[in-house]
Amino acid sequence: MTLPLVDRLNVRADTAMPIYLQLEEQVAAMIADGTLGAGDTLPAERHLASALGLSRNTVQRVYAALRRRGLVMAHGRLGYVVQKPAAVSGINRLKGFTEEMMALGRRASSRVVESAVVTDRSIASIFGLPSETEFLHLVRERYGDGTPLAREVAWYNIEYCPSLAQADLSGSVYAHLASHGAALGHCEQSIEAAFPNAAESAVFGFTSPMPCLLIKRRSFDQKERMIEYVEGLFRGDAYTYRMTLEA
Repeated sequence: MTLPLVDRLNVRADTAMPIYLQLEEQVAAMIADGTLGAGDTLPAERHLASALGLSRNTVQRVYAALRRRGLVMAHGRLGYVVQKPAAVSGINRLKGFTEEMMALGRRASSRVVESAVVTDRSIASIFGLPSETEFLHLVRERYGDGTPLAREVAWYNIEYCPSLAQADLSGSVYAHLASHGAALGHCEQSIEAAFPNAAESAVFGFTSPMPCLLIKRRSFDQKERMIEYVEGLFRGDAYTYRMTLEA
């Protein structure tokens, strides 16, 4: 990492989210986008607490939550280290593309095709907001190990995270949201079969249209505010969803 972990953490006083949860989500986002890789050592509880001006109990709570999520593991005198994720892609919990690729052992990358603040009456209706509401319109091509896997068209309600409009969004949008007090809590997602249009076929390198997966997602933060609406077209010959269902 270019900066130590403590310099990347942002404890906010202008949000109702508890401090331990802010830190948990920020560290989890760094693991998801590869800022923290498998085997990286996290600061000792006492050192991190001192550097952030927090109680040791708060940091202990953060590390305990990350351990329960399978993101870190205890490693003797080293304290906690980032754990290598299981190579399973699933839809039973909220993940972004970057985290999906990480779970599959692939390197995620993106090309931003369009990023602009716009008004759109149809999108405002999806969010249940007035037609004059401004959104960040983001179009990206997503790659796994350099192979084009998806084309995403997304809209974000920038009222809750204005910094998105100026951020570098070639990485994880979810990591940016988490580090700016708008960590996602849940989503409503649908998956259907679809054929790519000419522009999408060109991105995927198809000489003729092939079946793809169209994923539509509405994402909400932990205050139940709708933050994101995204439509992502994933190539069916190179992308698979797996999930575990419990009775």
